[in-house]
Amino acid sequence: MSKAEYLVSGATGRTGGAAIDTLLEMGKQVRAYVRKDDERAAELRKRGVEIALGDFTDVDKIRAAMEGIKGAYFLHPISPGILSAAAYWAQAAKEAGVHSIVNMSQISARRDSESHAAQDHWISEQVFDWSGVPTTHIRPTFFADWLVYPHFAKEIWRRKTVEFPFGEGRHAPISSDDQGRVIAHLLANPEPHAGKVYKLHGPIEMNHYEIAQAMSEALGTKITYNPIEISEFQRRMEEVYKFNPFLIQHLTEVAQDYRNGVFAGTNSAVEDITGKRAMTVQEVVAANGAVFA
Repeated sequence: MSKAEYLVSGATGRTGGAAIDTLLEMGKQVRAYVRKDDERAAELRKRGVEIALGDFTDVDKIRAAMEGIKGAYFLHPISPGILSAAAYWAQAAKEAGVHSIVNMSQISARRDSESHAAQDHWISEQVFDWSGVPTTHIRPTFFADWLVYPHFAKEIWRRKTVEFPFGEGRHAPISSDDQGRVIAHLLANPEPHAGKVYKLHGPIEMNHYEIAQAMSEALGTKITYNPIEISEFQRRMEEVYKFNPFLIQHLTEVAQDYRNGVFAGTNSAVEDITGKRAMTVQEVVAANGAVFA
């Protein structure tokens, strides 16, 4: 008989994987919602994680995955289908009697966003609230992991330069590991957080000149920042990185949001919720040094 208490989507990704790590450290029973029964799912099974197969287009599979679950983490990639996926997740949770949901949104989510994804995330927040299932929405600023994603990290290391279209804007980069810990704590102790919206920031607000300096310290090599135009970044996303059009439209619009200060600020939410301070840029880069090798 299943003993799983918590359902985690995006379980083979960064925030979902980190949430599972923390839940297991807490001694919790976890079920992962994954699209493929591959080697990553096999590794989760070895660690005692149950596997439920499905995607966000099949409400019946989501409902089956919710059976016996207390809390569920919803994460949809930046791709079309966010709204329908949120509606299916909320309906399945309501039918299954799930006690709480943690919804991954984003700091730029708002009704009038020019980004289709950011607007969809805002509407998804409303959908979860309409469902009546107590939901906590998390709105992270840009991930510190941007600096260590392989497609960006390889270019940074080759050029010894960070090239993003963010001008002199500022934010406090937050690691996916810290977000995963927040997600786990919200799932394990939902009552104080039900209905709340948390902006998640790293510990230090920085511009990208300062971020490049922090990377230099972590890598022992001089890294500089060369701000590029948004149009050039869009071209690279289309021609070099081959991102999907929905993601390209989103990142193009939020680059302007970033310049306008939407991603700025810092707070103590990570430490307040988890009892542990958030990681610095230096710590994130050092922990992922292999991607620069």
